[in-house]
Amino acid sequence: MTPMPQSQRLENKWDVGRAAAMSEPEKLLYRSNLLGSDKRITNYGGGNTSAKAMETDPLTGEAVEVLWVKGSGGDVGSIRMDGFATLYMDKLNALRGVYRGPGFEDEMVGFLPHCTFNLNPRAASIDTPLHAYVPAKHVDHMHPDAIIAIAAAKDSKALTRKIFGDDIGWLPWKRPGYELGLWLSDFCAKNPEAKGVVLESHGLFTWSDDARECYDLTLEIIQKAMDWFAQETAGKAAFGGAVHQSLPAAERRATAARLMPAIRGMVSGAQHMVGHFNDSDAVLEFVNAADMERLAALGTSCPDHFLRTKIRPLVVGFDPATPDVEATLAGLADAVAAYREDYKAYYDRCKHDDSPALRDPNAVVYLVPGVGMITFARDKATARISGEFYVNAINVMRGADAVSEYRGLPEQEAFDIEYWLLEEAKLQRMPAPKSMAGRVALVTGGAGGIGSATAERYLREGACVMLADIDDAALAETADNLKARFSPDVVRIVTMNVTDEAAVAAAYAETATEFGGVDILVSNAGIASSAPVEDTTLELWNRNMAILSTGYFLVSREAFKLFRAQDIGGAVVFVASKNGLAASPNASAYCTAKASEIHLARCLALEGAPMGVRVNVVNPDAVLKGSKIWQGEWLDQRAGTYGTDKDGLEEMYRERSMLKRSVLPEDIAEAAYFLASDLSSKSTGNIINVDAGNVQAFTR
Repeated sequence: MTPMPQSQRLENKWDVGRAAAMSEPEKLLYRSNLLGSDKRITNYGGGNTSAKAMETDPLTGEAVEVLWVKGSGGDVGSIRMDGFATLYMDKLNALRGVYRGPGFEDEMVGFLPHCTFNLNPRAASIDTPLHAYVPAKHVDHMHPDAIIAIAAAKDSKALTRKIFGDDIGWLPWKRPGYELGLWLSDFCAKNPEAKGVVLESHGLFTWSDDARECYDLTLEIIQKAMDWFAQETAGKAAFGGAVHQSLPAAERRATAARLMPAIRGMVSGAQHMVGHFNDSDAVLEFVNAADMERLAALGTSCPDHFLRTKIRPLVVGFDPATPDVEATLAGLADAVAAYREDYKAYYDRCKHDDSPALRDPNAVVYLVPGVGMITFARDKATARISGEFYVNAINVMRGADAVSEYRGLPEQEAFDIEYWLLEEAKLQRMPAPKSMAGRVALVTGGAGGIGSATAERYLREGACVMLADIDDAALAETADNLKARFSPDVVRIVTMNVTDEAAVAAAYAETATEFGGVDILVSNAGIASSAPVEDTTLELWNRNMAILSTGYFLVSREAFKLFRAQDIGGAVVFVASKNGLAASPNASAYCTAKASEIHLARCLALEGAPMGVRVNVVNPDAVLKGSKIWQGEWLDQRAGTYGTDKDGLEEMYRERSMLKRSVLPEDIAEAAYFLASDLSSKSTGNIINVDAGNVQAFTR
């Protein structure tokens, strides 16, 4: 058999020395993390692992056998010890005596807490009986694409036998649960020499009495499947061969940037959705293929794939040979509406008397020939992960259809998983979304004190943020800090000069491609200058007007274009200045430009209101901490204007305020949060002064 290329082979990462001193539960954690580190072995959140170990009963002091198994909702790649449920094996075995049959298997989940060892609060997953009833100390349940391609093939059983012989058995499709645990137990009793089993349309179980041997076996079986597919599919055109050619990379992203805001507006009903774009080689091969529409219509097979990608994707009508984005946009509304109707019909055909109510009927996955795949979900991580799961499904379809015939889950089986009452209960236990969940904000001047503080405030409330700034180094440093504290998923950066019309348009296109659109613009880019009017050069005047007036116009104009494309409202927050309302000596250019900002905001509030776009202003004063405009000449100039030195300037500003308090970037960020959030949903055209009190800046 010809092996796969070295770069495609699974790496055995087991470190004998490191594992030598570990307990059995610690080896389980180690094994789990190693398996989850390679997405060819299992997808995010997919699969589970277990170990049976002897522990001391806290009540009797006697040694008892305890099952350690990945808890509900965990991910083997990132799990820690507190992510495992622990259950008494004797009590799990006792459950056999209370089981009333397949029609009552869901009630068995309610018995699992009665088996808990040592008051462990981690909830046991639905797969717990599958691990408990395998008579081996260590069990791995993985979802590798190569195995699911076998499991989802028409002749899955024969392929399993052909590839693995007697080592790996096969069980027909059965929804995960107690009954499948008994099936697996029965298989093990009848096939004591077997090392594992392929579950039809689902995945792989492998087992051993030694942790390392179990890990090695899992890799061996998956690698064997990968090698077999590499040999069988060598030289064959995937998916019936290509019928479309991919657009160049830049054109793919530009097309996605046009399509994603429109789709986002159509699917953001009860909650704003966040998008993700994927134009990887695997995706392009599929969306360009002759058999793409046939295979896409069959839906995904593995339950883990299906739950995150819905029953099937929506294929967008786009011909890369004669790319007409406007025509595609014109047809999108009908396509999205047709998908909703099809989904509702599927629900009506398959629902039971006790089924949960119809959920969001919109597609999750959108396939665009020549361009790639777009996914939408309630948050960026889920949108990305949903796309990754569909890539898993693509890999499965490629393999299964090349050696046999790919089969998705039967419609009723798919529905019974999607609307499973146990799955519904899990959804109901999820925490309520944060106040800015699903919102996307673009913050100009994002590397400065006010910009970064505002971004942080939005991120804390669940938003995604695109940081825009002209300072590459500061931008990267700010982004790294925020990604480390929140997530790499929710922070993006773009270098942008707000006076450059093309750069501004490109920044919005990048935001649309990365997140699907924009809901909030925080226009915060700024400079400051100080000079008597007779010393104010035309260049200085024009620079203030270009950045603080024209720049605010350009970023607002592009925001309004996206707001209109999405048609779901929006919010604009201008960070202006006390100086836009109160004159200041030796700063005519700066004050005039800031006044222009404020009046522009009023004009935009009038234009934005009919489409639900609110425009408001925050007026700071004397925000020295973290502000780049206070670096260099401006600080010297303002200190000179007021006859003090650098050290005395902040004290002077504090003392001149009515409240005698310093104004910090976090204070401005709080106002920017209020004006962009639903807390101010009935406010537009307003100004909030955050200046510790200055009578000259009173708005009325």
